[in-house]
Amino acid sequence: MGRIVIVGYKPKEGKESELDALMKTHLPILRAEGLASDRDSIIMRSEDGIIIEVFEWASKDCIAAAHTNAKVQEMWQAYSAVCDYVPVSDVAEISALFSEFTPLN
Repeated sequence: MGRIVIVGYKPKEGKESELDALMKTHLPILRAEGLASDRDSIIMRSEDGIIIEVFEWASKDCIAAAHTNAKVQEMWQAYSAVCDYVPVSDVAEISALFSEFTPLN
């Protein structure tokens, strides 16, 4: 059974466009490695520029496998160079009854 995750990416100063570009390759890389499901992701931006992604791992085992996958590790290093991971609870819009974001895909 798949596992839905919600991730927050806060771009580092001046790295917004680089993060935007990486977001287009994230799910295709995970799928190519057999780690993500065929379900489309939802990618959105908060008012303060944090990108939120909702996607589905193929299984809980795939989450663990990602931590030893060379291509995923390389991708995560690229992400670390342009953003910091943040808990979605830190995104102001999350506390609203109906949270609104700007869609990116």
